[in-house]
Amino acid sequence: MRPLHALGHTADDGLHKLATASASLPTLSAENYEHAVIDLLSQLLCDVARARQPEVERALRGESAHESMSELMHERMNDRTARVVLRRMLQAQGMWFQLLSIAEQSTAMRRRREIEIKGGYDRLPDSFARVIAEVAGAGVPAAEVRHALSHLKVRPVLTAHPTEAKRVTVLESHRRIYRRLMELESPRWTPRERYTLVLALRNDIELLWMSGELRLEKPTVAQEVAWGLHFFGETLFEAVPQLIDKLQSALERCYPGERFDMPRFFQFGSWIGGDRDGNPFVDDSVTRATLHEHRAASLKRYRLRLVELTQMLSITSEALPVPDSFHAALARALTRSGEPGPIASRNPGELFRQHLTCILRRLDATLADTNQASHGSPVPAAYASADDLAADLLVIEQALLATQSQQLARMLVRPLRHEVETFRFSTVQLDLRQNTTVIGETLRALWRATCGTAGEPPASDSPEWKAWLIGELGKPSESEAQRTRRFESLPPDEAQTLQMFRTVLEMRQRVDRHAFGAFILSMTHRASDVLGVYLLAKEAGLFSDSLGTESCTLPVVPLLETIDDLRRAPEILRELLAVPMVRRSIRAQGGVQEVMIGYSDSNKDGGFLASNWELSKAQTKLKRLGDELGVTIAFFHGRGGSVSRGGVPAGRAIAALPAGSVNGRFRVTEQGEVVSFKYANRGTAQYHVELLASSVLEHTLKSEREDALLPKGEFDEAMEALSGASRAAYVKFIEQPGMLAYFQAASPLEELSMLNMGSRPARRFGAKSLEDLRAIPWVFAWAQNRHALTGWYGVGSAIEGFLAVRQERGAELLRRMFDESRVFRLVIDEVEKTLAQVNLVIAREYASLVQDAHIRDTIFSQVEAEYRLTVKMVQAVTGSAGLGTRFPKFSARLLRRAPAIDLISRQQIELLRLYRTAETERQRRAYQVPLLLSINCIASGFGATG
Repeated sequence: MRPLHALGHTADDGLHKLATASASLPTLSAENYEHAVIDLLSQLLCDVARARQPEVERALRGESAHESMSELMHERMNDRTARVVLRRMLQAQGMWFQLLSIAEQSTAMRRRREIEIKGGYDRLPDSFARVIAEVAGAGVPAAEVRHALSHLKVRPVLTAHPTEAKRVTVLESHRRIYRRLMELESPRWTPRERYTLVLALRNDIELLWMSGELRLEKPTVAQEVAWGLHFFGETLFEAVPQLIDKLQSALERCYPGERFDMPRFFQFGSWIGGDRDGNPFVDDSVTRATLHEHRAASLKRYRLRLVELTQMLSITSEALPVPDSFHAALARALTRSGEPGPIASRNPGELFRQHLTCILRRLDATLADTNQASHGSPVPAAYASADDLAADLLVIEQALLATQSQQLARMLVRPLRHEVETFRFSTVQLDLRQNTTVIGETLRALWRATCGTAGEPPASDSPEWKAWLIGELGKPSESEAQRTRRFESLPPDEAQTLQMFRTVLEMRQRVDRHAFGAFILSMTHRASDVLGVYLLAKEAGLFSDSLGTESCTLPVVPLLETIDDLRRAPEILRELLAVPMVRRSIRAQGGVQEVMIGYSDSNKDGGFLASNWELSKAQTKLKRLGDELGVTIAFFHGRGGSVSRGGVPAGRAIAALPAGSVNGRFRVTEQGEVVSFKYANRGTAQYHVELLASSVLEHTLKSEREDALLPKGEFDEAMEALSGASRAAYVKFIEQPGMLAYFQAASPLEELSMLNMGSRPARRFGAKSLEDLRAIPWVFAWAQNRHALTGWYGVGSAIEGFLAVRQERGAELLRRMFDESRVFRLVIDEVEKTLAQVNLVIAREYASLVQDAHIRDTIFSQVEAEYRLTVKMVQAVTGSAGLGTRFPKFSARLLRRAPAIDLISRQQIELLRLYRTAETERQRRAYQVPLLLSINCIASGFGATG
């Protein structure tokens, strides 16, 4: 690295000027602050580019960037220097998008602080303070709030879906830059100190410049596990205790004198290391290693916090006499430690330190047991469970409360206890996932082993198959020896699937009884699919026998993904819940049957409008079914990052869910770039967990009272008509001859597989058709080629057809729905935003990559016509004069990025052409890295991949 003093004029005078200008940051409004921060980051990035690659600085400033990049691609790609410059140009643009995102996150935090300063905490949108204040102001009694809290259970679930294009190294750089901007907001710095901070910020950007943006190898599942745990260490361990305290404070303020028990209502789940659906790299050894990593992460966190607490609680018995109960608890802890004398003599009279030292000793023994988890029995001195550690911390907390040290208890000890109760000894609850095809193959192998015949088992959709499943589930459980013999007779692949269930039994005992969440059965088509999972769980020993009636100890969650399966949801669940063993299992698991609903595949299946309406209908019908049968149906929302895969603003998405469908319970997947956007920085992480939890509580307390969520026959009838017409237009479009050839040629679909974002393959079972293509690359590729049709296609035709039949009465109805129906308003808003991101001029250039002129012209003309129609129809419903004018922040964000995204899109088109027509492998390699960088750039620009 060149020394800073050698960087010339800008490194001295320029940075001093930037440091001087940054002195105004603490006094600026949020809007002006955003402009100032963006300008600061722009200048620093250009300064780095000038020092490292002057040609790149000119491109960043927009000086003949297109011509420069075209020349590099067409004339000089055999020149290594030219290839480096091109890669740097693309990397610099990607960095600029990332810096813009950091500036916008910082501004959002600034805006929230301004609101709180001016209006108070209860005026802050998406906060517990606002929700509880409004509920109390509306006269909702404390008993109703208490009842809602008793059911409150919110769990974001981190998934390893390959939608994160950024490495952990890059995420760490982003966090440093974000924190540096926060420091610059302080007015306390001298000019010299401020210059040093700006200098450090420049260094952070320079280090980001020199960090490899692309993964050179496909990540392993272990690396994905480390990626997920990164966010806990940075922000999430501390965010949840603060969330609990915010809710407690809001309740105390708005319901003075009332007592509220605070359940552990917010926990995290994960699929990373447990999701086997289409991922051959997740096996039993990977799942075991994942669980041990999860356990070690939580234990190391508690140890760090305990050391800090031990250092702080230097209270002497002379200064603060403690109750007899604490003396007795300390005596027991000292005796259990085996070293009562040395511990007491090291901290004479400091009883809290002595007790904390005993806790640390037990925790160290637990850590040692974890590190040698595969050998021998548990260490006797170790904690048997997280409950025991939480109980020890409660002893200290209660002693402080008994001595009138409420604030010490609340601010020092209680947050750690809440961490332990939330994250336990597993950090997250790991879900297992597999699809019906694999489960079915294992069941057929089990049928052969059980029935002892050489014939073929009945068809999976036949009454005979269901009868066999129910018959096997009704038999008393066999001995472990019998089950083991049958397990050993299975073929290797089927044995591995059954081993997944056997691992649950073992690892619950070794890691934590809450180490696993549920088993998710993807592509569930019928009740017998779910019964098959129960049978494998029984075969693995996961059934308990209470009073002679067996029940399953592992929750089984059907995942309904296609529109046809969503429509069959009531039928599937009614049939499933008619099985006594299933009902017993649900009662034993807390009386809740969870159902996962898929946003991605339903969108791929029927388009954006139809997907959203079918999801809404399914929830309404299942909620009614649960009420009828006396079973609580809870929903697990399988959302992705893009709008097409359910990635709409979380607060608005929850508010638009059917009345009564949440009832305090909410699970949602957080995938790829969504995880880093929400949880990479402390302030944004705290905001997003509170947004999620407060929105769930608000829906629970308000939804069945709100007119906007009450069923209206004419609205439902209109949505049904719009959904059907939209789906028909969408399906006709994607199923036409030549679509696969068009999609492969007019987008970087095939090239996406080279971008090593995740361990999982892009296609199930190696198939090569649109049907078997996963929803993520489907959405990703349409976003890259600027069509973005997964978020709007068919909506225009649906509205036009509706108005053609109903005319002015129909137009008036749609306007009323736009004002009064949350689900319709959400759909129209997100369609409008997506339309604003489409660029037909550039989309046509992507289409030029299609060799067959008939296919190219036929399909693109349909895209163009439907786009123009959809813009017209959306504006007719909203009354808006232009796309995006109703969303000034969104439009400003897009406007800042659009010129650079357009430039990179055009470069990507040329790179695709050159890469695909390269005559030698050497030429292909020369184009490969710039091409992948262009994909990264565009994804960063839009803030979403798949």
